[in-house]
Amino acid sequence: MVWRQDYTALIVSYVYVFGVIGLGELLRRIGHRPVDYTRKFIHIGVGMWVVGTVLLFETWYLALIPPATFVIINTISYLRGTFGAMEMEERGNLGTIYFPIAFGAVIYYFWSQPVLMVAAMMPLTWGDAMAAVFGERYGHYRYSIGEQVRSLEGSIAMLFFSWLTTSIALLIMPYLVGKPLINWMMALIYGGVVAIVCTLVEALSPWGTDNLTIPAAAILILHLLRN
Repeated sequence: MVWRQDYTALIVSYVYVFGVIGLGELLRRIGHRPVDYTRKFIHIGVGMWVVGTVLLFETWYLALIPPATFVIINTISYLRGTFGAMEMEERGNLGTIYFPIAFGAVIYYFWSQPVLMVAAMMPLTWGDAMAAVFGERYGHYRYSIGEQVRSLEGSIAMLFFSWLTTSIALLIMPYLVGKPLINWMMALIYGGVVAIVCTLVEALSPWGTDNLTIPAAAILILHLLRN
């Protein structure tokens, strides 16, 4: 019965992710949305599948199959431009390849703590995406850390959306997975600490590596806070 559920979860995973990518392609080709828009649309859509992973999969090693598959698929897409809706115009940014690696790492590390699994993906899924959106649209105040140029508006968006979505995950996911509830004040505090650290890490991360460093920081902080 468990295996049957996991096989169903695998099918649903691929249908969902390819559906998100396909919708992104439609938005780019038919809706004439810029790649910056469709890339973030796919980024958020795929990142939110962490909730589906928690709710559908019963075994961690089968839950890792979709992220592992998309490391290969995204590498091919990066080299050949298969999915234009999620590829950056600049070459050398391996963010689309790093993303499923980070997704798999979060699943592996927090498999026994599904609430933290979802919470750990929120700064990357929402914070990083909104940082890019607000930074590109409203970023007037720029600052540099080494060779990295960021905007104050983007960093504020990163901080706010990371805090908001991490806190919401900590509050809501216990209801969905039957775990002990977290006090709302503690959820806000935990979310705030994660958001602050992830925002600093994002600002310091070399080009494209933030898809690895942000979830790594979230895993570390959530581990320290819960132990």
